[in-house]
Amino acid sequence: MGDRVVFGRVVKGFGEVQLRPVDPEGDLDLIHGWVSQERARFWGMRDAGRDRVAEIYRHLDSLPTHQAWLALRDGVPAALFETYQPDTDPVGKVYPVQPGDHGIHFLIGPPARPEPGFTGHLFGLLVDFVFADPTHQRIIAEPDARNERAQARLRRTGFVDGPLVDLPGKQARLMFLDRTAVGR
Repeated sequence: MGDRVVFGRVVKGFGEVQLRPVDPEGDLDLIHGWVSQERARFWGMRDAGRDRVAEIYRHLDSLPTHQAWLALRDGVPAALFETYQPDTDPVGKVYPVQPGDHGIHFLIGPPARPEPGFTGHLFGLLVDFVFADPTHQRIIAEPDARNERAQARLRRTGFVDGPLVDLPGKQARLMFLDRTAVGR
């Protein structure tokens, strides 16, 4: 594993998956290329220019409560994840945050070709990474209410639906995954 990799594993039949912090400058072209695609419309940055994306990820990098991660499959970037403490985020104003809650955002990068299990393996890495910290008892996700694919992925992972809420720039479906629901 590279020196910046913070978490990883080998998945039989899929390859080595690893997670490392986003480098706001070094990963800028990749991230901008992903978030500006139509398939990433729910990420909310489709019309953001390169400078704006750089500003956002430099800001995230400066916060002790929010982190951005790049998932790699066999060394190739495959997904963008963000983790955050809900009590320091706008989502913390729309639901009763519990001790041990930890928020996530995820954007699967465009695969070279459609591949069954691709998203599930990468998302599984994120869930395992969050729950590797024993203080994290519940994962909170807040997909756009119109993003049925993300909601379906979360449900397949064990997330349960929470309320619809209004957040800056979107109506979201809160979804929750309790550590005990996945046997961790």
